[in-house]
Formats: sequence, structure tokens, C-alpha cells
Amino acid sequence: MAPADHDAVVVGAGAGGAATAWRMTQRGWRVLLLDAGPAFDPDADYGLERSDWEKERFRHKPGSLGEISVAPLQRLDPGLMRELRSWSLGQGPSNREATRAVSGPGYHHVRGIGGSTLHFVGEAHRMNPASMAMKSRFGVAADWPVSYAELEPYYLEVERFLGVAGPLEARDRWRSAPYPLPAHPLSRASRKLGQGASALGFAWDANPRCALSRPYDGRPSCNYCGGCTHGCPRRDKGSADVTFIAKAQASGRCEVRANTTLVRIVRGTGKHTGVIDAIDVVDGTGRRQRIATPRLVLACGAVETPRLLLLERGLAAASGQVGRNFMESVAFTSVGRVDEPLLSFGGLPADAITWQHNRPDAVAGVIGGYRMSAAIHEADMTGAIAHAQRAVPGFGREHKRQMRRAVGSTLAIGAVGESLPHERSKVDLDPRRKDAFGRSLARIHSFVDAATVSRLRAMAASTRGLLAAAGVQTLVEEFGTYDHFSSAHVFGTCRMGADPRTAVVDADLAVHGFEGFHICDASVFPSSGGGEAPSLTIQALALRAVDRMTA
Repeated sequence: MAPADHDAVVVGAGAGGAATAWRMTQRGWRVLLLDAGPAFDPDADYGLERSDWEKERFRHKPGSLGEISVAPLQRLDPGLMRELRSWSLGQGPSNREATRAVSGPGYHHVRGIGGSTLHFVGEAHRMNPASMAMKSRFGVAADWPVSYAELEPYYLEVERFLGVAGPLEARDRWRSAPYPLPAHPLSRASRKLGQGASALGFAWDANPRCALSRPYDGRPSCNYCGGCTHGCPRRDKGSADVTFIAKAQASGRCEVRANTTLVRIVRGTGKHTGVIDAIDVVDGTGRRQRIATPRLVLACGAVETPRLLLLERGLAAASGQVGRNFMESVAFTSVGRVDEPLLSFGGLPADAITWQHNRPDAVAGVIGGYRMSAAIHEADMTGAIAHAQRAVPGFGREHKRQMRRAVGSTLAIGAVGESLPHERSKVDLDPRRKDAFGRSLARIHSFVDAATVSRLRAMAASTRGLLAAAGVQTLVEEFGTYDHFSSAHVFGTCRMGADPRTAVVDADLAVHGFEGFHICDASVFPSSGGGEAPSLTIQALALRAVDRMTA
């Protein structure tokens, strides 16, 4: 094996890996950043300029959707289905089975240079400090070994780096300085929803977003096309490829390799078993190479990172915690129509939010909170095809008339809530399904327990109530995670904590029992929060971890 020509290897080029690589280049380190997926060209790959833009939410390229397996899911309670069923006017129930169904790929992600930030909405949320002490306050999940006060300067640095646009009001998340950019103006549809929130006594805030409200750092301001989840061709959305990775490469100290799959982690021998000597990778041409790892960072997410550890027998698994404590998206969305043209297909997705129920004790009798936000774009109810298939049943002249009234007059509220660990929710290795290299796929076990059902019932009541207060008289669709496994945010499978018997990494994200081996992604989260998007916290943790690494 040739001597290393770099100081660190980072595997995974999403939110955590990108921030890690950039911070390392700031320290003068030479970094090799690898990802199993492809690179995307914003000028050519997203397709928002094409007439068929609506047919695909995000145009995946070969290799950009990693293979996973989902274990058989639980049976549904017919009584709860009356309240929590997913359905639409045009298609009826979306799950007609007796068990939970996998919606689409189940785990919604992008593998590639930029990772899932390529298709994320761009919400830039700090964790609610009250959600960082779930074990000591409520006896569930685990406490964070890092305080909000320790993360706050890193939150601020990431916000300034990305150009986050946010409101003046901080609510529960105290700030040492304002957001770097002013909040985006609310769309007409979100102002309509705000009337409903006001009637219910809820604060209705501009959602913190890493989409630019003004030109910033050489990138243009948002044009409010509404296409964030399709990929941003303008580069105003702060995805990792056009921010952290671009700056890391500009330093001259970061080499980026796409389509490069890690197939083996090589542990030291003898007195050096606490060191990772190298990794074996296979590039896009099929060539296998061994790469020395003076320092190794895994940043592959809460599904793939535990898989990579579990594939190496005994590696970082002494505590038995690798793959456990899996937390997922707990969500419920309600969509309805008003008799008013709102141009709801445009504007900034998720431009408004209420934190009314976000604290972990905000809902009587329920542990764990949730947030609600404008969600017409996330519901993919913006174009004519979606309306015709899901929201406006029928055909002929009357159908055309109803379509003219419906498109642009549809509102949606999405609730995203706390996910708590459960012994039946985990990630392990599928004993039968293999990848192209003969390695077991990650297998997700997802279980909706009674506590989650209680939270989902509260979320469903709130989304319907807010739409009704905003003037919606007819619901056209609802979708929730009681009868579907559908998760974009996943957490917890390599939990951080001081005790190696109950945690995989320490407060500095170093793997217990190893030197120079770190994990920088959402797998380290001890709790999920009450619906906060995780990317900002992933990036803040990554910067802090690098700052605490020895040279």
C-alpha cells in the first residue's frame, strides 16, 4: 500500500461529509472526499426547464439511489385507519393492505456529491434545546452529550456560510446574532394559512431557509419557482455541492471522487487494533484500490453508516448499539381546496412554519412534539398532473372546469414529529439480499408504537384544524406514516454518548475504542427533535468535531 498523500479520508459527500471536508481544508489538511454516487450538474441534470418536469420529483442518475431492504412491517389497526389512513379523492386509499406499506423507496435519499441536500427543501433548523434532554426529563431516548450552548456558535457559523434567511423572532432557539439574510416573503397561499394560524392563536413564522433571499457569496437570490425538491439549477439553494464542497475544492486541498464505493474497512493488527489502517474502494470502472487512512470519517447517513460498520465483524460493535435506536420521519400531511386563486404552485416551498407544538411536552399526555409548515410542494401537489390524478376525480368537460378552479387553489399543511427509539426499530444486515459486491444490504426495521400513534393522532387533528381555520372546506388528500413507511430524515443508529456500553461515538463524534475514526452524520443523534430538519445540526456537529480533532 502506497503512503497516504492526504491527511484524512471522508466517506460520504452529503451534509456531514461536505462540512467535515471543508473544515479540514480550513485547517490546512489534505482531504480525500469519496461518495458511492455520481456528481450532478445543476445546469443539466435537474430538468426543471423541461415540459415533463412534473413527472419526476428528482431526476435520479444511475447509482444515485442506494439499495436498501425493508423488513416486513406491522399489521394495521382498522380502528386507527379511520383516523390515520392515507388517501386521495382521485385514487382512494393509498394502502389497501392489512399491513404498513413501503412508499416509493421507503427511505428517500440521494447518493452522490451533495447527498440528500441536492433534493432537500432547504429548511435550516436548530434543535430545540428542550429536545436535547429527553432521557433526563422524560425517561426516553438519550440526552445529548453536547449542549445547545456549545453548538450555538457553530450553528451561527453554518448559517453565515450558507446564507440562511430567517425571521427576527428566535422562539425557543436563542441566538447570539441575527440570521445573515432577511426572511423570505410569504407566498399568497402561506399568508392564507397564516390567517388560520392566527385564528387558532398560533404564531406563524417565516421558516429559516438556506435559499438566498438576496444575492450572497457569488450566488443569486431565489426566483421562487417552487422546484427545490427537484434540484436547484440556479444554485441559490445551499446544497452541499455548491457550498461546502465547492469551497473545499477551491482551497486546492480537497480531492473529490464520485462513483467510488467503500467495500472494506481495514483495521490495524496486534497493538494497533484501535486504528483504521486503510479502506478498500471500487471506482466506477470496477478498479479496486486500497487507500491509506491517516484519519477516517464516515458520513454515509443513519442507514448506510451502521451497515458499513456491521459488515466488518466486531468493528465498533462491542456495545451492541450499532444499528439500534433507529428513528425515522413521523409525519402527517393534509391537503385541501379553497375557492380562491392563490397561485399555490409557486413561491418558496415550506416558507412558513409554526413551532406551537414543537416542545417535547407541548401536547398533553404525549411525549415528544411536532412542527407544522406549509407543504404544498412537499406533497407534490403543484402541477396539473398531480391534481388530475389525486385531487380532482372524474373526466370530461366538468373535470376540466374543476381543474381550472383547483390548480393553484390547493393548500397543504405538513406535520413532522418526534421519533423515539424502540427495540423493534433498527438497521441490520439482510441475510439474503446483496449488493453488486456480494455484501448484505442494510435492512430497515420500522415499528410504529403506541406513543407514536398518540403523536400522529395529535398531528392529524392539528393539520386538519389549521386547514379548516384557513377556510378549507374540502380535503382532497392525506398522507401519513401510520400506514406507510416513508422517511427522508433518519437518525440514531450510531448514537453519541459518554458511555461506550450505550453509545457508538463520544461527544466529539470519535468512535469509542478507536483513534482517528469519526462519524459525522445524523446516525449520531441521541434524539430526533420535534420535527426539525437535521442538516444544520449535522453540519454544526461536524465543524465542532473537526475543531476537536488532534492534528
